[in-house]
Amino acid sequence: MGRYRVLLLLLFGLMLFGCRERGEASPQVLLKVNGREVSHGEFQERFAKTLPQDQQLGAEERAELERTFLVRIVDRELSLAEAERLAVSLTAAELAAAEAEVRSGYPEEEFHAGLKARGLDEKAWRRELEESLLMEKVARLTVQDEVEVSDDEVSAYYREHAEEFAQPEQVRVRQILVADEAEGQRLLAELQAGVDFAELARRHSLSPDGEEGGDLGFFAQGEMPPEIDSAVWEMAAGDLSGLVQSEYGYHLFQFLERRPALQVSLDESRDKIRARLRERAEEEAYQEWLRGLRERAAISINWSLFD
Repeated sequence: MGRYRVLLLLLFGLMLFGCRERGEASPQVLLKVNGREVSHGEFQERFAKTLPQDQQLGAEERAELERTFLVRIVDRELSLAEAERLAVSLTAAELAAAEAEVRSGYPEEEFHAGLKARGLDEKAWRRELEESLLMEKVARLTVQDEVEVSDDEVSAYYREHAEEFAQPEQVRVRQILVADEAEGQRLLAELQAGVDFAELARRHSLSPDGEEGGDLGFFAQGEMPPEIDSAVWEMAAGDLSGLVQSEYGYHLFQFLERRPALQVSLDESRDKIRARLRERAEEEAYQEWLRGLRERAAISINWSLFD
């Protein structure tokens, strides 16, 4: 489970809420989780805030989204109850770091506008943030930290997926992209006269890679538009192309180097494979943990309220 995945869900749609304890008035109770209740009205109000504004949903699509949202509510309540049972808590530093990370991705005005659109103030948002962090922390402490990936598992994955580590032949070129054919011909003449390609790319190319001197990096055959492939694939180091037209404009290319096809070794792939297998194992363990919590919990859902 990726770090702060829950937090991003929290900020952009999955605005959850606390269940009422048994004993309060509970009109049209939709859900009970170990005695904690959520009313149908509460659910619908919060569910509406998870949907993009002005989005029109068919009855079947809405019903599917409602059920998915309901499962998330159940899992949230179970996770928070487990954190309480195990006395898992957050430090002030953990909470401050998470808040800073989430907020850093958005201008201040945009951040506050997002909260306002969902009917939240900063106090309510911080409370939701803290609960989401607790959910992630208890899952990490009880599940994810126990996950291990052995060397044998890594080796087996490499053997069974060898094709993933076969790297095709690749070439590396620089390009200059301009909109006008006449400008392209003028720049070609300058290049043929010995002007530095990278410098001209920085000054004239319309492509974002112009800032890097037009360096497109390595790419395999078929990854670029066919007119580019046909122009560069048979070139040799130092070669300069003629003017090449594509749907993007007019290109000039300088060939830098060719990398032969090869099989990336197990040692070179080991860390990548281990990370992939660990992520998969963590998600499987997390889902199994949730299933265990559900099996031990007293959960009651009034499905008739969805009819």
